[in-house]
Amino acid sequence: MIRIFIDADACPVRDETYRVAQRHGLQTFVVSNRMIAIPSSPLIERIVVTQGMDVADDWIAEQVNAHDIVISADIPLAARCVARGACVLDPRGRILDEDAIGMALAMRNLMEDLRATGAITQGGRGFTRADRSTFLSALDTAVVRGRKRAAQAR
Repeated sequence: MIRIFIDADACPVRDETYRVAQRHGLQTFVVSNRMIAIPSSPLIERIVVTQGMDVADDWIAEQVNAHDIVISADIPLAARCVARGACVLDPRGRILDEDAIGMALAMRNLMEDLRATGAITQGGRGFTRADRSTFLSALDTAVVRGRKRAAQAR
């Protein structure tokens, strides 16, 4: 069975994820280190982890299985989840899979180094309505693909 895990502390697409999860009947875990409001649904579960560096990431990485879907902009977490067979989507709808995660990690590390040297001082572009739309489409696609892969694995 496919499950969805949301790295929720700074996730701008929680509401969109809830709607897709409800439509497809998927168990969804909203993982954060603080209380976050969630819809009242037997399919949606709030997981509040203790405060600390990467505690929510660790919980997700330990729980996720093949065919699960993870929503996160955290590239190192994405790499850990992909290694376990999960499909990872960032909030802009970019699929981070085995083919894409290596480049994503390299770019993250490069940008981190450039920021540390002061070569880059601006953040990324703002989150747009088009980003939400792209995310919704990518999440629906990930659910359909995940179901097909899970059925083939049986």
